[in-house]
Amino acid sequence: MKLPARLFALVACLVLAAGCANVPEESQPVAVPQQELGQQVNPDVPQPAKDLDALTVVRDFVRASAQPISNNAAARMYLDDAAAKAWTPGKLITIIDDVFATVPATGQDTTANPNEVNVVLRGTGLGTLREDGGFISLRAPVELKLLVRRQSDGQWRITNPPPNLVMPNSDFNANYVRVQAFFFAQDSNTVVPDLRYVAGKPQSGLAGRVVGLLLSGPSSSLVGAVRNLLPEDATTEGNVTTAADGALVVALTGVADQTADVRRLIAAQIVLSLQSVTTNRVRLLSDGAPLVDGHEEWVPSDLPSYTALASPSADQPGLVTVNGRVRSLGDGSLISGPAGQGSGYQVASAAQSIDGRQLAVVEYADERQRLRVGQFGKDAPAVDLAGATMTRPTWRPTATADGSGEVWTVVDGQTVVRALRISDGSWVPQVVNADEILQVGPISVLRLSRDGARAAVVAGGQLLVASVVRAQDSVTLRAPRILQGGTLGGVIDVDWLSQDTLVAATTMPSQPVVKISIDGLRLDPFNISNLTLPVHAITAAPGRSIVVADDGGLWTASDIGEVWRPHPHSFGGNASPFYPG
Repeated sequence: MKLPARLFALVACLVLAAGCANVPEESQPVAVPQQELGQQVNPDVPQPAKDLDALTVVRDFVRASAQPISNNAAARMYLDDAAAKAWTPGKLITIIDDVFATVPATGQDTTANPNEVNVVLRGTGLGTLREDGGFISLRAPVELKLLVRRQSDGQWRITNPPPNLVMPNSDFNANYVRVQAFFFAQDSNTVVPDLRYVAGKPQSGLAGRVVGLLLSGPSSSLVGAVRNLLPEDATTEGNVTTAADGALVVALTGVADQTADVRRLIAAQIVLSLQSVTTNRVRLLSDGAPLVDGHEEWVPSDLPSYTALASPSADQPGLVTVNGRVRSLGDGSLISGPAGQGSGYQVASAAQSIDGRQLAVVEYADERQRLRVGQFGKDAPAVDLAGATMTRPTWRPTATADGSGEVWTVVDGQTVVRALRISDGSWVPQVVNADEILQVGPISVLRLSRDGARAAVVAGGQLLVASVVRAQDSVTLRAPRILQGGTLGGVIDVDWLSQDTLVAATTMPSQPVVKISIDGLRLDPFNISNLTLPVHAITAAPGRSIVVADDGGLWTASDIGEVWRPHPHSFGGNASPFYPG
């Protein structure tokens, strides 16, 4: 299946004629002023300012389109009566850059009627918000043609609104709230966040909209990669409301036949998903009784950790490959075993399991590279897998007692392979279906998320995120999305800072290190002070400092804006650091 070349299209309405009155020559690109997230919207929906020219009417209409209250009432104010009554915008939303232009149409698109003007909006699309609230990153030109007509009262109004909403990014951020809807990994009770966006107004219905996301299941990009413990026929009895005592009441029905353990997991899904929109206690009911016997009200601190399998423990300081050996990032010493000591392996790259007990090594052997997997500090048996090149290994955890998980790598940039441990203790390679990603380009980096539900991939110098979908006898990297395509290029390494955030190293002098959300909507460059470009490796993990490697050695920072500090141990310019995972 080929990746779609475009994820959205705007329908142009062409009206022939020439000339118009009271219309400026053009509206030059203007940056929309930033607004605070959650800014209050006037519920009375004020009329547009009087005597706006046609270009400004289109500009203000696009900005007002970000206000979803009362069936987009604010945007309808910029339409003529017939269009305002008939307009039923679709569920897709195109988000454009804050800098966009509105100009009069030229050539055959002009009109001779002095009371009409075709206005062309030109901007850069950042991506689309789908009906399920998930964002798809796609940077592409957007052009929208709207016919604006002078009304009997002298005011200009739009007659042909677009079939889908279009809005600038800052207005989108001011009116929509990003939330994490939590689901569970396929084979463990590790929670997986699903980034979604819901209308922020009215505030009273915000929690209900989040619960609605859970009831409708994961976004399309995560289907097959996670589990939803809420049954398909589960729903709420009435609205999610706030009781007189301040508790947020979520009254469910359709979950009564679930086991006690499943009900606890459902409670975790709901409470964790609501924590970004409320600090209230959450009262969870099932057909009028407590969802979990003896535990009616919940706050996030009532829950056990559902990310323990996806987070390296504090006693795992991380490792670094340098000069064919593996050393500790903690004290700089060579690790025990042939990966670190004596005349052992000539290590090209390595990866430590999340629990720290195992090590996967790609070594140089007979002018090729091959994979070894074994216990940390001991001899690692060779896997029946070799190639001219192999990407740095990456671990997928499991909830099994031995914690062995899977080791993934990419052979010769074309074949994604997972090595599985079988009953005799050996590791057997199996090919992963990565056809959709390979259409973008050869794969140079692959990093599994520590919850196992996603993969961050560098293909053809671009950064992608795909979901890991597992069937009974196969695994597929599905629904890959290029993040910030056209803006972020020359990507040479990537790692997971958290379950929903990546850090990447690039060859771009202006942004050699960036932080980016997994949906690609937000990208933040790090400070470049003290770095010697290019940066050639990066590692990150929850609660850890980010470590990058340049020709001078290793540097650390905790967040964007910080000046990079020298790592306590100098390993030289060919070091490649990595945290467990």
